Amino acid sequence: MTARPDSLTTTRSGAKDEWWRSAVIYQVYPRSFADADGDGTGDLAGITARLDHVARLGVDAVWLSPFYPSPQRDGGYDVADYRDVDPRFGTLSDADDLIRTAHDLGLRIIVDLVPNHCSSDHADFQAALAAAPGSPERARFHFRDGRGDDGVAPPNDWTSMFEGPAWTRVVEPDGRPGQWYLHLFDSSQPDWNWDEPSVRADFEQTLRFWLDRGVDGFRVDVCDAIIKAPGLPDWPHRTKGVVEPVDGVMPPMWDQDGIHEVFTSWRSVLDEYEGERILCAEAWLAPERAARIVRPGEMHQAFNFRYLEQLWDAGDLRRTIDESLAANDAVGAPTTWVLSNHDVMRHASRYGYDGPVELESGVGVDDPQPDRTLGLRRARAATTLMLALPGSAYLYQGEELGLPEVTDLPDAARQDPVWERSGRTIRGRDGCRVPLPWTAEGPSFGFGSSESTWLPQPAYFGEFSVEAQEADEGSTLALYRRLLALRREHRLGAGDLGWEPSSDGVLVIRRPGVRVIANVTASSVALPDGRVLVASGPLEPGVLPADTTVWLEVVE
Repeated sequence: MTARPDSLTTTRSGAKDEWWRSAVIYQVYPRSFADADGDGTGDLAGITARLDHVARLGVDAVWLSPFYPSPQRDGGYDVADYRDVDPRFGTLSDADDLIRTAHDLGLRIIVDLVPNHCSSDHADFQAALAAAPGSPERARFHFRDGRGDDGVAPPNDWTSMFEGPAWTRVVEPDGRPGQWYLHLFDSSQPDWNWDEPSVRADFEQTLRFWLDRGVDGFRVDVCDAIIKAPGLPDWPHRTKGVVEPVDGVMPPMWDQDGIHEVFTSWRSVLDEYEGERILCAEAWLAPERAARIVRPGEMHQAFNFRYLEQLWDAGDLRRTIDESLAANDAVGAPTTWVLSNHDVMRHASRYGYDGPVELESGVGVDDPQPDRTLGLRRARAATTLMLALPGSAYLYQGEELGLPEVTDLPDAARQDPVWERSGRTIRGRDGCRVPLPWTAEGPSFGFGSSESTWLPQPAYFGEFSVEAQEADEGSTLALYRRLLALRREHRLGAGDLGWEPSSDGVLVIRRPGVRVIANVTASSVALPDGRVLVASGPLEPGVLPADTTVWLEVVE
């Protein structure tokens, strides 16, 4: 167990510090952050060695994507053991060192919890395969007899989020075709059956295991899918992106009422521990549905994917900001804001397109390419707007460097399971997961000592490296540091938001001590007088260029 410094547990008055209401949290994807042992794959020791970079940014916490034992068929979200570290990433001792170092730097640590499904390599699923239909071992998963003659058809019509059917038939121990098991994602990721008390008890043990080691919370993967509708009824509709009701009915695999009982029990576990340990929900739900998850006594935060999905359009942005704040204010919870993560096209690239893009489908070298210059300009403006909003914000590793989506990955290098499951028609999420560049030159641009990395880096990555940007006051890295320092100075994570009148395509927001003006148009507009605190791009006197956001000082 690691020690927790007092500064991370209580305020000076002794009251609990609800840090999560205004925190900026930085996501680390362990395979792609930093490689300490030179095997081309990131690891925990590499993260620990580079945590000073994260601390210097000015964030409050680090969220680690899964580092658990896994066959890595879905980037670690196929967990084979929830209470250990994959040897590729290190050891439990390395995890303890990382948590301790983070706390020494004033950073909290949030780890991934993956409760909807596990790896087919998990000991419990292997036991279920070896057991008979109707056994306690199979009851921990969704095993069902098939439909039709000899059960040759799946039990229902559900489809996988990774394309294809959501059911796979097993071969029974006697060699005959047998039952089917449910997997909302890859066939190597069987869904747990949360109607089974033993599953609930086991996950509470996992929570305690990591809380005892000093983690500050959990980002809960696909949390809205853990409870399925009774009887697993057919659902002939597709669910991609934010999930909403169809004819007033929620899909039977998403956002069922039973999830709230589970979340309440988890919250009670976390509340037993010293300090403010948190739960953040990954639920692709509309703001009013997501707000139900963060009611008092349930989770602390829920990702705001409606905001992530928005086009670079002033009207849509304002509408989503208002709806998000209203939905969460109604239940006394903070709103979160996010623009990029390990599952979607980096916003420095998707803003390089005019019009909607498929967030998780990826881009290949033969596909229409984003305008990299336009995308980065808009991305910097979007981040400058986002970090002025009240609530909590999430950043994805590399966005502080302005990293674009890698759109020229060789198809032979792709590892996202959707690539094969879609018949090689959907390239998937690998383009946002390419290992980070730390130096302008050298093996793997400073990612590690190996010349090659688990996903190949493009030749241009060195120009986006930390080293290349350190001395450049106009770099994206410098912008992020400035924004985060000002956000903290002006306490912009708390307080109210007010809109001021503006021309079409321009957003003007009043925050404590700051006036935020975002020009979401293709033309320059007049810039009011005032001392500029920070701007997302170069300014000329009295002019706010297209796709630029500025913070002006307001003397209260």
